[in-house]
Amino acid sequence: MRVAVPLSQAYKLLNHGPVTLVSSAHQGRRNVMAASWAMPLDFSPPKVAVVIDKGAHTRGLVEGTGEFVLGIPGRALAGAVVAVGSCSGRDGDKFARLGLATAPAEKVGAPLVEGCAAWLECRVLPEEHNQHNQQAYDLFLAEVVAAWADDRAFRDGRWLFAAEELRTLHYVAGGQFFLTGDSLEVPA
Repeated sequence: MRVAVPLSQAYKLLNHGPVTLVSSAHQGRRNVMAASWAMPLDFSPPKVAVVIDKGAHTRGLVEGTGEFVLGIPGRALAGAVVAVGSCSGRDGDKFARLGLATAPAEKVGAPLVEGCAAWLECRVLPEEHNQHNQQAYDLFLAEVVAAWADDRAFRDGRWLFAAEELRTLHYVAGGQFFLTGDSLEVPA
């Protein structure tokens, strides 16, 4: 069940460095791509950084609307992560082609990819230096305007990782991933 995550805790959804699915939509077209280079950037308001290559179809859609969603897939979506990273949205709707279900976001036009462990709805920061970062480094800085999690994966400000299918992915290379593993709590 998808539940709201307080924006003050949104950074925790990315803090452990998982693979993300970047979804976007503009002028009746939508797309999804895999991105390993995404990270939390600030607490209040919460911000994120994500690299979106100039050649990616998603890039044009994000530039068109200034919005995207970072979905955090788990083990159950590992095949989809590889698939969306292996084909272009220029050739048609990846969601339909790959059988990926979506749900509407609350505050942005990009869709939420169903089955993820968490989602961050984001708006690109409009500052001039951010536009320079996009052109020079493919780096998009955005404010998180809404955050969600499957309550089996993230609850009360903590990742649970109990549901095997929602254990988040960490991309190594060549189609190899690691799953987020066991929790270790060290007393302060």
